[in-house]
Amino acid sequence: MSKYSELQATLLESSKVWLVTGVAGFIGSNLLETLLKLNQTVVGLDNFATGHQKNLDEVQSLVSSEQWSRFRFIEGDIRNLDTCKQACSGVDYVLHQAALGSVPRSINDPITSNETNISGFLNMLVAARDAEVKSFTYAASSSTYGDHPALPKVEENIGRPLSPYAVTKYVNELYADVFAKTYNFKTVGLRYFNVFGKRQDPNGAYAAVIPKWTAAMIAGEEVFINGDGETSRDFCFIENAVQANLLAATASDEAKNEVYNVAVGDRTTLNVLFDSLKASLAKLDVVYGLDQVYRDFRAGDVRHSQADVSKAARLLGYQPSHRIAEGIEEAMPWYIANV
Repeated sequence: MSKYSELQATLLESSKVWLVTGVAGFIGSNLLETLLKLNQTVVGLDNFATGHQKNLDEVQSLVSSEQWSRFRFIEGDIRNLDTCKQACSGVDYVLHQAALGSVPRSINDPITSNETNISGFLNMLVAARDAEVKSFTYAASSSTYGDHPALPKVEENIGRPLSPYAVTKYVNELYADVFAKTYNFKTVGLRYFNVFGKRQDPNGAYAAVIPKWTAAMIAGEEVFINGDGETSRDFCFIENAVQANLLAATASDEAKNEVYNVAVGDRTTLNVLFDSLKASLAKLDVVYGLDQVYRDFRAGDVRHSQADVSKAARLLGYQPSHRIAEGIEEAMPWYIANV
């Protein structure tokens, strides 16, 4: 039995109180769904800046009424310290997902990204510390590797940030490290690598590539590739990210106060991704007949990204359950039904 399977069995036998910030967002709502199905008690915090009520409604439809009764929602902003303190009260574990994602968004509006991702993060750290939670697990980012050229990416070796967003995520790690040393406060940072799956928003200027392209293909619209299509990413299915969060939150103290890569340890070019999405849709009788359209590289993007996940495997017991092909196959019916 895997470490994650053992954890799930343990949680089913003993309910804890979890706080999920950004609970109406993509990753947050998937965490909520999993925790409620494990009969956990969940406090959710969101200001709907990028999250959606429909995500919460969908989760409600997927759990029992008794499980849903274990969920308490707070509409509020992590930039307000009092709101963060209210959310952390009585909580065992914090899963901090709330942030303004997207490299281009941060380039267009660095001030708001800084206020949310740094000031908001610090508010959450202070509130969680004062509430004496057992641990604080937060969404870090592979963007922290910046211009470091080595592949695969190893946690200890990072370069210079290439965007305001990357700066904010690196500062999160610095603050977490200082809180560990200064206050003996237990934190774990999870450097996500291109997470995808159900409830990831395909709309808007800052949509991630997989939902954005899939929605375009379903609508019969052109798919635009930034650059020559040979840019590569370590695409990580949402179930892998959920697993990493639960393992990190409940890990032994020896595994805390660390950052971990969350991915599968592989990389896929945008050209291959395009063909994979097209083929997956075809299996579901959605035929996309247009060719991809290439345009300029996007500012702030790294050329290649691939994770070394051995540290998470060794210290957390992390074992990715889905590679990219399996994730796409599982996610595609949701996209067809919802975009």
